[in-house]
Amino acid sequence: MLVLSRAVGEIIAIGDDIALHILELNGGQVKFGVAAPVGVNVHRAEVYQKIRRSQDANTHPVPVPNP
Repeated sequence: MLVLSRAVGEIIAIGDDIALHILELNGGQVKFGVAAPVGVNVHRAEVYQKIRRSQDANTHPVPVPNP
């Protein structure tokens, strides 16, 4: 894992197409904006995990027993 220190107004570049803009620091919180191409999905980790679980359930449905 790469750990970076940034100040408000600075940017972290990820590859050629993604940038994290540091917008605000408030106590223990950091507010940042993500600039990414239209085809790149950006989610909070807990939302992404929920999406993945939903996709996995649809791809591998639980078998329903025959009566």
